Amino acid sequence: MAIHEKTLIDPDRILQHDHLVVDGVDVSGSWNTMITPRTLTDYEEHFEEIIQSYSGGENVHRCWQCGSCTNSCTMYAQNVDFNPRYWIYLIRLGLKAELIKDKDIIWQCVSCNKCTNICPKDVRPEGVMKATAHWLEDNGLTPKTLSTHFDEEFTHQCIEFGRIEDTEVMVGFFKRSGQPLVQAWIVEFGKRLTKHMPLGQLAKMGMNVVFRPKTKSWGKTGEVLAEYVKAQKEAAHHG
Repeated sequence: MAIHEKTLIDPDRILQHDHLVVDGVDVSGSWNTMITPRTLTDYEEHFEEIIQSYSGGENVHRCWQCGSCTNSCTMYAQNVDFNPRYWIYLIRLGLKAELIKDKDIIWQCVSCNKCTNICPKDVRPEGVMKATAHWLEDNGLTPKTLSTHFDEEFTHQCIEFGRIEDTEVMVGFFKRSGQPLVQAWIVEFGKRLTKHMPLGQLAKMGMNVVFRPKTKSWGKTGEVLAEYVKAQKEAAHHG
């Protein structure tokens, strides 16, 4: 899995000469750049399996480094440091420290799925990017995204009550993500609701906030689901 992008190589390993002769042969011009070799020792043998344990990362082992994903990537067109092929390369080699260097841009994947559609080996690079981003979150290497906060609150409501109540989900999401509970758009939304929604429906919504709706006989089912979700998270975290 050869790496050809010069920007990915440590500067101190790149040797450049305006004029270079090797064994009596003038190799100046397009051959004037040499790269010193390195020996990899700080790799994690099972890192690929850890990423595979996350949803979306199951096919990362299929990658043969053709580069189609990066070549078609919407974000790469904007920022050449956003390189799915390179990150998959690091995952497969277990070079966790190298991958973490780019932790602040991996989450920028816009899920356009161009990479997944063009991949000849069904690696599903978009899924691998999401799996990697979740791994970074789970290990405290990046802060949780707003979408993760929402997913956690939504899941909590489902497990706890067997159903969701929109207002409770919204309030819980704001609390988890540290956002103020009173926002301008919410005030405007409330005004329009009271103006256009039937009084009976408004009263029902208010009752649902005070007395949370819950699916009948949900207790045992909720406990089983909670144990399952916990087991899945532990399996993903420990590989």
